[in-house]
Amino acid sequence: MDPVRNPYAPGAGQRPPELAGRGRELDVFDIVLERIARGRPERSLMLTGLRGVGKTVLLNTLRSQAINRLWGSGKIEARPDQSLRRPIAAALHMAVRELAPRHRAPDRIDAFLGVLKAFALRAAPAGRGGAAPKLRDRWQPGIDVPASSGRADSGDIEIDLVELLTDAAAVASDVGTGIAIFIDEMQDLGAEDVSALCAACHELSQLGAPLIVVGAGLPHLPAVLSAAKSYSERLFRYQRIDRLDRIAADQALCAPAEREEVEYEQKALDLLYEKSGGYPYFVQAYGKATWDHAPRSPITAADVRVAAPEAEAELAVGFFGSRFERATPAEREYMRAMATLSLVEAEAGGGARDDMDAAVPTAEIARALGRKPASLSPARDALIKKGLIYSGERGTVAFTVPHFGRYLRTQPA
Repeated sequence: MDPVRNPYAPGAGQRPPELAGRGRELDVFDIVLERIARGRPERSLMLTGLRGVGKTVLLNTLRSQAINRLWGSGKIEARPDQSLRRPIAAALHMAVRELAPRHRAPDRIDAFLGVLKAFALRAAPAGRGGAAPKLRDRWQPGIDVPASSGRADSGDIEIDLVELLTDAAAVASDVGTGIAIFIDEMQDLGAEDVSALCAACHELSQLGAPLIVVGAGLPHLPAVLSAAKSYSERLFRYQRIDRLDRIAADQALCAPAEREEVEYEQKALDLLYEKSGGYPYFVQAYGKATWDHAPRSPITAADVRVAAPEAEAELAVGFFGSRFERATPAEREYMRAMATLSLVEAEAGGGARDDMDAAVPTAEIARALGRKPASLSPARDALIKKGLIYSGERGTVAFTVPHFGRYLRTQPA
């Protein structure tokens, strides 16, 4: 069939042609926005799940919902080597700029922008024995008002962020709307930044202020938040984003194809679900390869079998291989042991499919490698920092990428 008309879109954060299976999450967020618009209390929202389940796509869609309701919005992607201060200042700058044309008091906007500029430029205080803190860096946030003094500029990120978000919420309240800040890869925030964000959300919820944070991260994000503030379990609404069920996976494939007047045979859909496991990224990858190989409509199971090696080869390079290459030899050895043991754990739990990767006790990994657990801590910690594995429960680790264990089990040692 014509590859130009191929409707499928495997890509990082790229919206698929049919956002299937996420209606509940969209409805929940609509309710959150409406409740806040009516002055009702609501919690900020956290989306968690493995890589490839569509968290970034969903985050972007939720942002579109907020924009459609005339909310101010901004989005950032957290990085482990970057403080929250500058990116969240940029996100809030964007959000307030969206609200400014509807505000009746330009001086009020300028006053907030002065606070925002002070927050962005204020360096964190040095540690004990360190040099005196610098009040200004060479970096400039692009805000055309003088930085104010005495508000959100203490240098303590927790104090400053509470004050900044409270002031931003007040600006939104002036125009009868709200602000939503979207944070992707939220598990990569530093401990101080997570603590500050929790404190700010806690203050906002107590005030009933119209500002919410919508975060997305790996499955251990709730544990990261809980380690920062004990009350975080009650502070946020958590939504786990998982693989698509069979109906939703079929819809993700069939709806775009029908718009191009193409159909699937039932056995083709059966095989595509078996190959993809229902993970949205894989659904798009196998759908795209199958479309390109199918000679005509309806698409058959034979077409899927012919196309599958190409999809798997692309995933092996772009989705799995690029991550594997980031690991050191010691880290690869650790993951190979994980891959072998995860299948054993999955089968012991009642599963027998080779694409199942269960959490593995770290003690079992050490035993399999003939090492002491403490000697493997550097490799484990580095893999967690690189986002290749996570620790959902104390003493266990699991892959952040679906099917990664299966990929490793097919690679030569």
